[in-house]
Formats: sequence, structure tokens, C-alpha cells
Amino acid sequence: MQGNALVTFDGVIKRFGSFVAVQKLDLEIHKGEFLAIMGSSGCGKTTTLRMLAGLEAPCEGEIRLGGNPINDLPTWKRDTPMVWQSLALFPFLNVIENVEFALKMRGIGATERRKRAGNWLERMQISEFAERAISQLSGGQRQRVALARSLVVEPEILLLDEPLSALDAHLKVRMQSVLQNLQRELGITFVYVTHSQSEAFAMADRVVIMSKGVVEQVGSAQEIYRAPRTRFVAEFLGSSNIFSGTVMPTGILDTVTGQHRLPHDGSGSGPKSPATLVVLDTRSYLSAVEPGPEFDWVRAKVVGEEFTGAMAKIYLETADGSELRVQSGYDELADMTLETGQELFVYWRPEDGHVLPKA
Repeated sequence: MQGNALVTFDGVIKRFGSFVAVQKLDLEIHKGEFLAIMGSSGCGKTTTLRMLAGLEAPCEGEIRLGGNPINDLPTWKRDTPMVWQSLALFPFLNVIENVEFALKMRGIGATERRKRAGNWLERMQISEFAERAISQLSGGQRQRVALARSLVVEPEILLLDEPLSALDAHLKVRMQSVLQNLQRELGITFVYVTHSQSEAFAMADRVVIMSKGVVEQVGSAQEIYRAPRTRFVAEFLGSSNIFSGTVMPTGILDTVTGQHRLPHDGSGSGPKSPATLVVLDTRSYLSAVEPGPEFDWVRAKVVGEEFTGAMAKIYLETADGSELRVQSGYDELADMTLETGQELFVYWRPEDGHVLPKA
């Protein structure tokens, strides 16, 4: 997809008074990809989406769609429909009338728009509800109506602003599958804003992580999960144990929790330079006895545990108050007695660590 940009943000800045919501955004969105933009509240993700939709205007920089500048193009001329968090369905129209609405605004005749709307209701498996009032639908059914209403105009790009946030957990998983299959089948570019890591990682080809208006990292879910670029990303994902310190002349990282060997990707860190080592919680292990010399380890006390089916996540705390996590199969921990306050060794293979390019 590289070099096949449908959307380009070129040095885009958005301010609200003295507050900078988006800081010099340079980003390409490729034609036909599923891109997720994620981050905590106030990070700039929704403002970025609204600028693309034409609901907010950049203060500086340029947004291009298909190579053409759209900064001054009104919303209704952009062909960038949006599925809102609230869905924004019209309560005074029934299901098929909601889906027809955008076609009616484009001057499509009654017979043609009824046919096209009906096709999309069938595609979304909600044909039986065509004449039903919006208030009579479940959350998942309303979600499908909102999608049909946006896709009936056959856009080149679809914007989605946390569309699954109001759904129950089991419905979210089902709708994730619907969205992913739709995007692949249609080949439409999806730009999906969410605060949910599980949603973004499950569906997107690439993920953009933002913080305080700045893009911290862009990459596939696997790239970001395995090799975060900044401490913020590592902490935001919550899936790594983080050790910061100073590199010694021997290439060892000296931290408050002990001295740890750096992996090969950390060999460029010079002596006396600060460095941050991260180790995935799935590559961290527990032991009641001191591990062998092939491992690095720290002592920590158990402060809590979380069981999710076949997996368990154990939370621990070091003497200096640092939090550690170990995620393991429930069966692997079955022979180990875990009690709050119990001191254990958290250990890992040095080659499983990753040194952050940016502290």
C-alpha cells in the first residue's frame, strides 16, 4: 500500500484558542486500508477525524483527499460519510427511510433509492426490519442501519467515531467481525477512531497511537505490541514491564530494580546513556526460587491476580513501588500457590527484551 495515499495530512495543526489539539500532523492513509486511530481522551484522535470529515478546519497545514486539497471543501461535497458514536439515526424515519436519506439528498429517484437501500438492508441482514421504527431496534440492529446508511452511497472512504462503544461486550465482538469483513469485501478505506486497544488491534491493518495531539507511533498491531517506540506507547498498551536506567560500560542496564542485560537491539546505547528496557508480560515468568544464570530477574510481591478463562494476569510490585505484570496460561500456574504479599521472582530471557528508541 505504500505510496498509494488516499488521504494526506501535511503539517496539520488544530488549535482551540490557546489549546493545541493536534500538533503538526503528517500522516498518509492508504487506499483500501483499515486504519485505526487510538489514544486516551483528549489525545486528538476525534479532532483529526472531524477535520477529515470537514466538521473542523485546520489552523495550519493541508489535508488532501485523492491528491486534491479539501481544507475549504464543505462537508457535503467531500464524500466522507461518518458513523457516529451515537449513530445519529433519524427517529422520525423508519429503517429503510433512514438508509435512503443520503440518496434522497443526492437527488436519486424514489424507485432507485428504494432498490439500493433494500440491497444494503439485505447485505446487513436486517431486511426484515425495513419498516420498523428505530426505537424498536436493538443496539446491534441500529449499528447495522447506521452502516447501511453510510455505505449505500458507495463512498471511497468511511469514517467511524467509536461506533461500538455503546454495545455490550458480545455484540462488540460480532460487530468487529461485520466491520472487518465489510471493509475487506468492499475495498473501502475505513478510518476508525477508538480508545479500545482490543478493537483497534483486532480489525485494523495499521494503528495510529496519539497522545496530546502528537502521533507517538504508526504500525501494524504486531509491530506496536512487540516493539513500542516510546515509553508512552509501552505504558498505554499496558502489556510490558518497563525498566529505566543507565547503560554501564559493560552494556548492562543499571536500574533501581537491579542490573539487566540488554538485547541485541539495545547495543547502540552508549555507556552512561539513559535507556529504557521493556519486556512483554507474555515473555515474563514467575518462580518461587531464583532462576538460572541464563535469565534476568527481579524480586516482587504479588498484589493481585486477574483470571480470564484460560489466561491469568498476575500483578506484582517491586521494593521501589514499580508495578510488574506476568501473563500466563492458567494451567501453567496451577502448581504455583499465589497469595497476596507473597514474594516471587519475575524473570525473562535477555533476548526477549526490547530497548525503546525514544525514552
